[in-house]
Amino acid sequence: MDAWVWILIAVVAIVVIAIVAYLVAIQRRRKGLQQDFGPEYERAVARSGDVREGESDLMARRDRMSKLDIRPLRPESRDNYRRSWEQIQTRFVDDPSGVLGQADGLIIAVMGERGYPMDDFEQRAADISVDHPDVVEHYRAGHAVSEQLGRGQDVSTEDLRKAFVHYRALFATMVEPAVTDGELSDEERRATG
Repeated sequence: MDAWVWILIAVVAIVVIAIVAYLVAIQRRRKGLQQDFGPEYERAVARSGDVREGESDLMARRDRMSKLDIRPLRPESRDNYRRSWEQIQTRFVDDPSGVLGQADGLIIAVMGERGYPMDDFEQRAADISVDHPDVVEHYRAGHAVSEQLGRGQDVSTEDLRKAFVHYRALFATMVEPAVTDGELSDEERRATG
């Protein structure tokens, strides 16, 4: 065979290898995003209407969060917030709609102290989805009921209760200290000590 045929074969082989490597990288990135973001991945893709746009949004969220100084609460702050939550929770039976607004405000205070920007709800939810994709839907569900109340719409006591439970799930996640390698969680400390 002539030299130009070998060169052509080599070029085609390089192009095929590059395309395969590119497709493998895209697939690996997609699986990583799906694993990291869970249901939030599907939500982002559905909202954008395009897989690439949805994935770009999720990567932008991750990039934004990497630049923020998100920190755990100091133990005394954590204890104060927990006491405040307990007080709010005990008043739920008497004033469920008022308590829901207080719960929302307390969550915003916790997030602010931890370093989350307080731009707007959608940005807070997007930020939470990076580190806590399993609870961001709780935040959205609770906030949706709070918005209904804010617009003066009637909300059933059962919907208020569900919204409060959603807020409680987010609150619990936001006030817990970050567990790092070598550090015991509260449950582990109680079990060992």
